[in-house]
Amino acid sequence: MLEKQSIKITELADFKVGVDNVIFSVDSEQNRLLILLVKRKEEPFLNRWSLPGTLVRQGESLEGAAHRILAEKITVNNLYLEQLYTFGGPNRDPRELPDSFNVRYLSVSYFALVRFEDAKLLRNNGYNTCWFQFQELPSLAFDHQQILDYGYRRLRNKLEYSPIVFDVLPSEFTLHDLYQFYSTILGDNFTDYSNFRAKLLKLGFLHDTGMKVIKNAGRPATLYEFNQGAFAPLKDKPLLFI
Repeated sequence: MLEKQSIKITELADFKVGVDNVIFSVDSEQNRLLILLVKRKEEPFLNRWSLPGTLVRQGESLEGAAHRILAEKITVNNLYLEQLYTFGGPNRDPRELPDSFNVRYLSVSYFALVRFEDAKLLRNNGYNTCWFQFQELPSLAFDHQQILDYGYRRLRNKLEYSPIVFDVLPSEFTLHDLYQFYSTILGDNFTDYSNFRAKLLKLGFLHDTGMKVIKNAGRPATLYEFNQGAFAPLKDKPLLFI
């Protein structure tokens, strides 16, 4: 006679997929790294600040949702956008209740990088969207502080080996513009300008346009362009000036 075997039935979770954007803005003029936050208009976390996010719509790609978030909040000419990480731990969202038919909320996060002077806030949905200084953030809803911290680590690491800065800067820039961009993100422990300039030019992926610009009544400064072909041999290698 065969013994009855106990069979463990595991219910499958019903996932709702959201996209949350960590949008970094570099204000080189005032040496500020800024984060775009949105004040929530509904529960959970009513009136708390959060990262700009959305649930993915029917037929919409994850990247499409990320771009939609950006387009709803800011207008910008030059930006860098990359998928960051998927946050899907149980109970990360208060709406995951025992009687909610096992609904789980995933967050596929992206991080974006823009220049403050190039990004214009859209006010079409009220004044619930605002730039905050990275070092002076309010308490965030959900697990968004964890997402933000992860995004900042990725941003710093990305600067070590990837030319993402040149996706954000104008096509022509001075070395001082470039230095201010890096130092705003990386902070006071970043290398001094003279060392930065010498090592960067030695790497050989900047092209001297032959043109100069005068800013703030100072000395004329050379305008450079990023040379993608010259950078190719350095791809995925740590840049020495970081």
